Amino acid sequence: MGTQSDLKIAVGEGWHRLARAVAAEVPPAEVDGVWVFRSIRQESREWGTAIVSRVEGDRRRIYTARYVHTIKGKERGKWSAVLEEVGSGPVDALDELIRGVEKRADEEIPTPVPPGDWFPAESDGPPQQG
Repeated sequence: MGTQSDLKIAVGEGWHRLARAVAAEVPPAEVDGVWVFRSIRQESREWGTAIVSRVEGDRRRIYTARYVHTIKGKERGKWSAVLEEVGSGPVDALDELIRGVEKRADEEIPTPVPPGDWFPAESDGPPQQG
């Protein structure tokens, strides 16, 4: 589990919006793990990537969730997200599946975030479209 300072990586508008978008497609109750990579800001945009682990019956499904948020310029506020399934296997195959995703992510180690801390409270309302 990450430290409190690690959790700060996962808070902020881009991450909150990404979590709401994921929750609209994947039941948060089935998510047993979330890992976030350091967000990247370059020029007028911010990019963020998270790995989401979901247990559905006797299968584990791994997703990559990504967002792009325009933070400056004429298109300031524009936001988009993509959720892509990148792997699946038996429930006990988590370590192997996560290692495969990390290899494709240029060897950066993502920060684990408890799903209950990452997903918004239901009172936060539906995801906002950007």
